Amino acid sequence: MPDLDLQISVEDDRWPDEEQLNTLCKRVLDAAAQMLATEEKQPFPKQPCEVSLVFTDDAAIREINAEWRGKDKATNVLSFPAFPVTPGKMPGPMLGDIVIARETLEREAEELEKPFDDHLTHLMVHGFLHLFGYDHIEKDEAEKMEALETRILAGLGLSDPYAGQDPIV
Repeated sequence: MPDLDLQISVEDDRWPDEEQLNTLCKRVLDAAAQMLATEEKQPFPKQPCEVSLVFTDDAAIREINAEWRGKDKATNVLSFPAFPVTPGKMPGPMLGDIVIARETLEREAEELEKPFDDHLTHLMVHGFLHLFGYDHIEKDEAEKMEALETRILAGLGLSDPYAGQDPIV
């Protein structure tokens, strides 16, 4: 089984405590890594892969989004691979960073009528796949990424977050 070294930073006190987030992250990302390794034949280094997760607020993610993507607005999740990776190719020992905004996540969960933890789980999986080079810019890429997300989430007992929607591009 792939081994992940999770580094968690909580920047907003409205998030659950770090221990609770660590437990959730470990369960979710271990399941995602296991599915990638077994079903997608994604190679992993022998040493643990480091993933940094930052749990922040809309103001902070807006600044990051403006600086790194030129989009001056809050978003739900941002991923920053440490190195360029193509799906199915060996990543380095440091996968990268996933940043998640509390208010946007909360608002979206309410709009989608989903439990907060279920939507958080989806965003973690989505961000994690970006660290392996998956994307949703082109329709065919979006379909593959969303299918992977759906399979990982099903393995965690969650329903298809994209049911009844066209792929997000």
